[in-house]
Amino acid sequence: MKKLTKLVIFALFAAICLTSLASCHGKKVDRDTDLATNYSGAITDFEVPEEFDSSKKYKITFWAKSDSNKLQTAVYQQAVKDFEELYPNIDVVLSIETDYQRIYQNVITNIQTGTTPNVCITYPDHIATYLTGDSLVVPLESLMSDEKYGLGGSELKFDGVDDGEIVQKFLDECVVNGYQYAVPFMRSTEACYVNKTYVEALGYELPEQLTWEFVWEVSRAALAKNPDGTYAVNGQSVMLPFIYKSTDNMMIQMVEQLGGEYSTSDGDILLFNDTTEQILLEIAAAAEDGAFYTFKNVSYPANYLNAGQCIFAIDSTAGATWMGTDSPQLDIPEESIVDFETVVMEIPQYDTENPKMISQGPSICVFNKADPGEVLASWLFAQYLLTNEVQIAYSQSEGYLPVTSKAQGSEEFVDYLARSGEDNQTYYNVKIDATKILINNIDNTFITPVFNGSVSLRNAAGGMIEDVADAVRVGKSITPSYVSGLYRKMAALWRLDVALGDVSPVAIVLISSIAVIDVAIVVYLVYSKRKKQKSMGK
Repeated sequence: MKKLTKLVIFALFAAICLTSLASCHGKKVDRDTDLATNYSGAITDFEVPEEFDSSKKYKITFWAKSDSNKLQTAVYQQAVKDFEELYPNIDVVLSIETDYQRIYQNVITNIQTGTTPNVCITYPDHIATYLTGDSLVVPLESLMSDEKYGLGGSELKFDGVDDGEIVQKFLDECVVNGYQYAVPFMRSTEACYVNKTYVEALGYELPEQLTWEFVWEVSRAALAKNPDGTYAVNGQSVMLPFIYKSTDNMMIQMVEQLGGEYSTSDGDILLFNDTTEQILLEIAAAAEDGAFYTFKNVSYPANYLNAGQCIFAIDSTAGATWMGTDSPQLDIPEESIVDFETVVMEIPQYDTENPKMISQGPSICVFNKADPGEVLASWLFAQYLLTNEVQIAYSQSEGYLPVTSKAQGSEEFVDYLARSGEDNQTYYNVKIDATKILINNIDNTFITPVFNGSVSLRNAAGGMIEDVADAVRVGKSITPSYVSGLYRKMAALWRLDVALGDVSPVAIVLISSIAVIDVAIVVYLVYSKRKKQKSMGK
């Protein structure tokens, strides 16, 4: 009996430990208590050297992103070359990655070995994770305001931006935990690239602004077939009417448009609510009809749009050069391209009188190093990326918008926008129209709160859409009960600390622990009985 008591006590202790561990997974950041723990190693001030030692050689690494757009790589290479001519003592080593997620993962890996880059193209969500390490990311307030080397500084060897010339809304998006841990590099939003030819062939006229109701209706109408089984609108055997590239953005924007809750700046997870359920049921119905697909289901929307197999393709304005019959970048054979009129529109809205769309795009952060001079050298290069030469050249490579009023108002950029359609390269009309989407909607854009764990919440947001889209295609019924289970699944998968109805992650662990205790007791009793029987048999 004593052994049984000890066993039960041990199992209960294990259950308590497991519960404690479970409550820490993906824990939100509470500004009053947990912030000191989560960001205890973060630097909140940086002392700028009085002079930059131009006689000392510095080697700094710059991690940037470019996929198959060679123009973007060329802009980075030219920026490095021009900067090194201005500062011969600074050697900039450029490292190009194919996507931002890879940069994020590589930074996390290099944090462990103390080999982070000096300057990095990144996102504030990612920086929030970097800040959980010790003295990693440099706050930029003192560097930005420095009279010699800050914005508009007297000792700069280039025509930099002055204080106040970075668009304030974009600058504010780079504040993490109350500090300016980054500056914006480029900005984009999402756009809906529409095959206007097919919309009109279906008997519809494009409205001034898309609504979700209109997109769902036209998408379902596009599924009508000819007697031979081909689709009536395109005469092909494939028609995926509506494809969304980024399902996390889709969920975030739909929630915002409906006035639903997502999260707080303190890291409270609010996404698992009735508004989200409404959205998921709406998406499930469209997916079940065959009207809706995602990037993970079928690949890039542009490929299907350009082949005449998609009517509404939602992707970033930064992906505009892949969209349309005459796009300068194509991933499909020329013989597969279908001739149609491409129209670039704002993403669908629930309330066209109060449009909401996400603000996104890369930012620049500077990593801390033992030598303050190396940090200053890194800041000088980061600041150089905000010059008109870099900003305008990079924006012309895609549908990006420069982040400075200086570049936006420059003669060169205004002329660039005015020459839309002159060719299908630099002045490709779809690309310039996509840029104008953001210019005309800066005040309608929003960002989600940034905290340690916001990346996981974003993954959960998109993951729920992917889940229901996949589930209906294998015959599952998406009901409120299914959605409740999906909430628990995503909260556990992404380790989000949130209570979900009567079954929270902690409760799940407790229930599991009690089951372990029950099994342990049964095993012990069986073992004791057999031992007693053997003893009697002897």
